Amino acid sequence: MSAPVADRYLAGLAELDAYAAQALGEQPEVIVPLLSPEAFAARHELAVAASTVDPIDPLGAALAERTASDIALYEAGFTTRLLAPLATPVHQVRGVFDKLPTGTEDDWAVVAANLERVPAALADYADTLRLSADRGNVVPLRQIRAVAAQCASWVDRDDFYPALVRRHTGPLTSRLAVAASAAAAATADFAAFLTGELAPRAPEEDAVGRELYEVTASAFLGARVDLDDLYEYGWALLRELEEALAGEAAKITGRGVPAALSMLDRDPRRLLSGADALVGWLRDRVAETTDALDGTHFDIPARTRAVECDIVRADAGVMYYVPPDPGLTRPGRVWWTVPSGDVASWRQISALHHESLPGHHLQHAITMALPDLHPWQRALCHVHGYAEGWAHYAEQLADELGLIRDPGERIGLLLDRRWRAARIVIDLGLHLRLPIPRHNGVTAAESWNVAVAREVLTDVAGLAPHTAAFEVDRYLGWPGQALSFGVGARLWRETRAAAERAAGTSFDRKAFHAAALALGPMGLDPLRRFLTTEDHPPA
Repeated sequence: MSAPVADRYLAGLAELDAYAAQALGEQPEVIVPLLSPEAFAARHELAVAASTVDPIDPLGAALAERTASDIALYEAGFTTRLLAPLATPVHQVRGVFDKLPTGTEDDWAVVAANLERVPAALADYADTLRLSADRGNVVPLRQIRAVAAQCASWVDRDDFYPALVRRHTGPLTSRLAVAASAAAAATADFAAFLTGELAPRAPEEDAVGRELYEVTASAFLGARVDLDDLYEYGWALLRELEEALAGEAAKITGRGVPAALSMLDRDPRRLLSGADALVGWLRDRVAETTDALDGTHFDIPARTRAVECDIVRADAGVMYYVPPDPGLTRPGRVWWTVPSGDVASWRQISALHHESLPGHHLQHAITMALPDLHPWQRALCHVHGYAEGWAHYAEQLADELGLIRDPGERIGLLLDRRWRAARIVIDLGLHLRLPIPRHNGVTAAESWNVAVAREVLTDVAGLAPHTAAFEVDRYLGWPGQALSFGVGARLWRETRAAAERAAGTSFDRKAFHAAALALGPMGLDPLRRFLTTEDHPPA
């Protein structure tokens, strides 16, 4: 049985990872991660010990795939050299303080304890990066400069740590101020380490090459894939989506896609102005979607059904989802960071379905209420291709289930799909140095570079130049992660199609989705095995 192996693995992780401890029901005060070389090595040893698990059942299959991926990433040097503009250990340290409550003096004591841990955590990660560099593993210079600039902005522009504690008035004020000042100084020191010590040792070449890319892509997807086939698929999908966009635009105006987009953006019925209108639309649409899905297409557990929706004024202009905590003390949350000015709702509907239902929130609402799911799999089995692939699959599923209301909203869906398709060809093209096919309908360039990638994103996906620049830097820092969306959705669709072929006329879509999500998070290769073999029929 795989449960004893998973139990030992989780217990070992709980000594190194506060979130693993939370999955066991503990409430550690300090959740700033351990980032020393010894901590990374200890996690690797735990993965090696757990990788011998028998993959005969879903838990064993999930654990075997994840530990094998973690081992491959560690041995390739990826884990201990990681620097990128998003979701790296450096961002995890800062992100701790977005999660901690500040309502009581006891809450502020926890904030202080975590602030006091920041200098050691950043110094430890500098040691990890230094040791990785000694072994010949250093990220490209672009990533080092990007993270150094972010660290500097947290100190110089955002004044993040001092501003955090200035909200407090009480007995802990002095302790918090000292800890915040030390955290800010440590962040500045880390940025100086990156630019002064690590940058001179970094290569300027951004592409990681096929050998490492195969490791990272497999880990992000939880599946082995043919990279050259995916590159061809990405280009074919871009052509298919361009034709679909033209068809939907023709229903709105006979003057082509740009004219249809302009008309939609000017339609007063689709414009949301002011915070009340924005949050009202978000909450109403999520509530209507929940009611339309529950009991008809999915059975959503009552205790995880609710999702909070709110907005934050910022420059990002994105939605994101935060799942419930392991103890279910708070519901899932959809946050919408919106820029100032009017917002066209038709451009947001696909993101809404991606982040809420039938996307991320629905998946978490079902997964976190499964009574027999092992706590490791429920809280710590993170597979980008499974989660982001499901959410992107869910965008199209929303249309299939009648949640996309008119051609304008469908154009929004198709634009987002085109962005994900562009990610596929850009990510593969940049890292594998693949040629750009002629007469592709997207760009006249014959080879990939950063400028071409940014131009494609602005032209194809309609991204603002600064957003496109950030996106390309992210692809270069996380080789293969960009496949999680479009390729992950493709693998979900292929799994469903295989199950449908096997079941024939008895196939039940609702039963298939219930069976898929009941397996819990796992790599997409084992997911397909359990959903398409005779031993584990989906419906």
